[in-house]
Parts: sequence; structure tokens; C-alpha cells
Amino acid sequence: MYLDIVILSHLQRGPVHGYELKRNVSATTAYALHNNTLYPALRRFEEAGAVVKTAEQQEGRPPRHVYELTDLGRELLHDMLADLPAEQAGDEPEFLTRLGQFEHLTPDERRRVLAARASALRDQAAHMRQLAEKTGRSPRNHRWGGLVVTELADRVERELAWVARLETMVEEP
Repeated sequence: MYLDIVILSHLQRGPVHGYELKRNVSATTAYALHNNTLYPALRRFEEAGAVVKTAEQQEGRPPRHVYELTDLGRELLHDMLADLPAEQAGDEPEFLTRLGQFEHLTPDERRRVLAARASALRDQAAHMRQLAEKTGRSPRNHRWGGLVVTELADRVERELAWVARLETMVEEP
């Protein structure tokens, strides 16, 4: 789950209260983190021992909770970054979230993430070719649908080429 990675990676920067964490995520990513996503995740992480929550007293207001990543949380984050399961490899945010954190991975871990994405993209490319064949054989005019299929196929091919370029960079710090 890429949002779990995003939350943990922001906690890696230091202790932070929930509102500030939510604001930081929104300011530095394209993700709109909502309370009904953030706080259940923080609760799960706390129960797993990945996050510690402390109450910070405020004058005239209820205490606010500050969350801090534990060593176990750092290990969990690393494991999540290094693993891109086949069922998630076709999901662009899952891949890009890991790619954006490649500095935390070894070259072999980077290769595995890129290989998983490339495999998912090859599957998508095969699916696009099948769609293109069906569209081309159809007795009705599917010009607009054909344009969509062509564009999607082109996007997959461009990303496959990009992933191939990234594979040449895995040894770089």
C-alpha cells in the first residue's frame, strides 16, 4: 500500500503530530491524505510497534499526539520499499512511490522492483495488442476507441523504455 509507505517515509524525518504529517504529505506529494486514512494507519503502525505515540501537553487545549518511527518501523518501511508484489506492480502509484525512495534500497532491491514493473508493463502491452486487434477487426467504426487503445499502448511502450533506462542507473547512489 503506497500510502503506508508515504506515511512511514514522512515519519522517518522525525517526530510529528498528525495534522503536521498530513500537511507535509500534501505539500510534498500528489496525495491528498485524509484523516480517515491517516489515523487508522497510524493506529495500525502503533499496534505493530512501528510507531510510538506520545501525548504533548498544550496550554488550554487537549494534548496533541506526536508520532515517531521506531527501529521496527524503519525496517518495515525498508521491506515495503524493497518489495513490489506482482499484483501491485501494474499500479502506477505503487511503483512510483517505491521509485521515489530508491536511495534507501540496494542495487539488487532496485533491480527487483524494476523487474516487477517491467513484467507488469509487458503484460499490459500484450493486453493492448489484443485490444488493438479486436478494434481493427470490428465491423463497426471504433475510431475513437482505437485512438485510445493506441495511446495507451504507446504510453506502456514509453514506460518500458524508461524502466530500461532506469535499470542502467541502479548502481548509482
